[in-house]
Amino acid sequence: MPKRFRLTRRFPVSMTEDGYRRLKKFSAEAGLDEGEALSFLFENFDSIIDEDTFGHRLRIFNSELEARKR
Repeated sequence: MPKRFRLTRRFPVSMTEDGYRRLKKFSAEAGLDEGEALSFLFENFDSIIDEDTFGHRLRIFNSELEARKR
């Protein structure tokens, strides 16, 4: 029996413009709204990410974050 899809949490999110555009593109391609797309991504996070590049990309993002906020 499939799990019932219930949105149980809502939270304010700040995203970069690039991240939001990519979320909108992904959700449109998948036929989901943005909340459903985020739920899918995080429910399946471990099988979606490339473990070999994830840590490196995260370090780059964190190192550029302060400069991107300005």
